[in-house]
Amino acid sequence: MKLWEKGIPTDQQVEHFTVGNDRELDTVLAKYDVLGSIAQAKMLHKVGLLTEQEKTDLVNALHEILTDVEKGDFIIEDSFEDVHSKVEFLLIEKVGDAGKKIHTARSRNDQVLVDISLYLKDELIQIKAQIRQLFDLLLELAEKYKNILLPGYTHFQIAMPSSFGMWFSAYAESLIDDVILLNAALKVVDQNPLGSAAGYGSSFPIDRTFTTQELGFSTLKYNSVAAQMSRGKSEKIVAFALSSAAATLSRLAVDVTLYMSQNFNFISLPSHLTTGSSIMPHKKNPDVFELIRGKCNKIQALPYELTLITNNLPSGYHRDLQLLKEGLIPAIQTMKACLDMAHYSIKDIQVKENILDDKKYDYLFTVDALNELVTQGIPFRDAYKIIGEQVEKGTFQSPKKTTHTHEGSINNLCLEKIRGKMEENF
Repeated sequence: MKLWEKGIPTDQQVEHFTVGNDRELDTVLAKYDVLGSIAQAKMLHKVGLLTEQEKTDLVNALHEILTDVEKGDFIIEDSFEDVHSKVEFLLIEKVGDAGKKIHTARSRNDQVLVDISLYLKDELIQIKAQIRQLFDLLLELAEKYKNILLPGYTHFQIAMPSSFGMWFSAYAESLIDDVILLNAALKVVDQNPLGSAAGYGSSFPIDRTFTTQELGFSTLKYNSVAAQMSRGKSEKIVAFALSSAAATLSRLAVDVTLYMSQNFNFISLPSHLTTGSSIMPHKKNPDVFELIRGKCNKIQALPYELTLITNNLPSGYHRDLQLLKEGLIPAIQTMKACLDMAHYSIKDIQVKENILDDKKYDYLFTVDALNELVTQGIPFRDAYKIIGEQVEKGTFQSPKKTTHTHEGSINNLCLEKIRGKMEENF
């Protein structure tokens, strides 16, 4: 069944090419297609295009379909082009001619816009919740290990002292930036496109404010052409927000894999979170974090994929837009899986104490020694030269302690301030 079918058969090769994997992807959107149809039925009744009985029959039938979707019993067979045609077929099967009226004042264009907008709203809210869970864990670990020092690096060279408290809370605070972008994406998709039809509105006296309220959108995408042009733009904005979160997670995964190596040996993972080698009995590989790194790097490519698909398209609908689902829907599921595994694994990280007892880390404290000279009245540039000469001659005596008191430093992590910042943006 095709909603646009006029009785003329479509070439099978053309149909296979144009439908692609839409049936599989549309199964994810089925819930939202049904919810959009419920709002549509209620609105059509409100403006006099459906009788009370027709509205009641349609809404009841749609709730039956929704139950099947939630139970996992909703299937889009090969005889249907997409989720829209399957839902309409079921409605006609259940309620007869009333089911043929559900598409009044509506196009597949605004149907899929509604489906995707509602889907993205739900997924962004869930991803935010997962990020918050990871954020809370990182702050908990920062508090727990705030006094255990860790070497800091620049250019992969030993630089200045850091701490596990600083390391964990750095990623926690970085996640706040990602939440800010997710909030922006959420605001973009939280606009009702229903009623824009094929992109140019309808001659029926529909009530778009009603469907906005019924579907729980914060506002209406007023201009019908603008509503249609949000297809692609919304997905791309969401992709950029996902990319930001993926970048944070990927960088954390890089640190974990690096710090686990024997050359660093700052942290370890229990055996059940690592894998082995088929030839080397001693191996404990951080495969989870390597895959988080790789999967998140793949997500970071998504905005550019969507940009290239949508770039230079004129206003109006184009079939190219169908391809957006192929990248975005799997990327969302991957993002959620990576966040879940990061939280699951990081909670069991074991940190090493007394790392800085190794003499190779003595030079971490040159800046602290230099600053001590400055507090004694020696000009900074002169103090810099004094410490530099001591390093060159091998006479430098490391203080091996930190007295950093400014906001956000080793001895003043401002964890509650960071937590408050998350609260403001969550």
